Amino acid sequence: MMRQESVPANNGTMASLALLRGINVGGKNKVEMGRLRTVFEQLGLDEVRTYINTGNVIFTAGTEADATLVSSIERAISSEFGIDLKVLVRGIDSMRAIERTLPDDWINDSESKSDVMFLWEDVDDPGVLDTLTIQDGVDEVVYLPGAVLWRVDRAHYSRSGMNKLVGTRLYKSMTVRNCNTVRKLIQMMEDGP
Repeated sequence: MMRQESVPANNGTMASLALLRGINVGGKNKVEMGRLRTVFEQLGLDEVRTYINTGNVIFTAGTEADATLVSSIERAISSEFGIDLKVLVRGIDSMRAIERTLPDDWINDSESKSDVMFLWEDVDDPGVLDTLTIQDGVDEVVYLPGAVLWRVDRAHYSRSGMNKLVGTRLYKSMTVRNCNTVRKLIQMMEDGP
């Protein structure tokens, strides 16, 4: 598959992606996307777009996203929506690395479940694989800096050791998107507004 090089936004900045953890899940932590875009715009971020209702916000900023920006986003969300949640920001280069590593035949459909588990810094280490229950012949798991990629046939999903992850300390230090969503987000970052 041919990769398209990103073109900087009009103001010379590159797209970033904010991933919000745990919103609009099971009727909890409800966040309306229009209001969320406004929150990001009020922080001085440009070209703000959201994708689906699970907390994916693409934006450009005058400087590279850092811990200060992440803290500002978290505080603004808390102020606007009354919920405290974790936000992870990834730049286009980080997302491209995931795209390069993600096998083309890993898709999320009726036969296969394929996820990208974005890791917070406190658990972002190749040793994270040692803490996972990976079933040989069932789970396919790959680590790369910032993420764990996972694929399982839906017919074998109940046998997956990765099901034991939910509710653990590690699970609270990641946010998960299926690979179809991740590919769409990368495309949106590349294409611009």
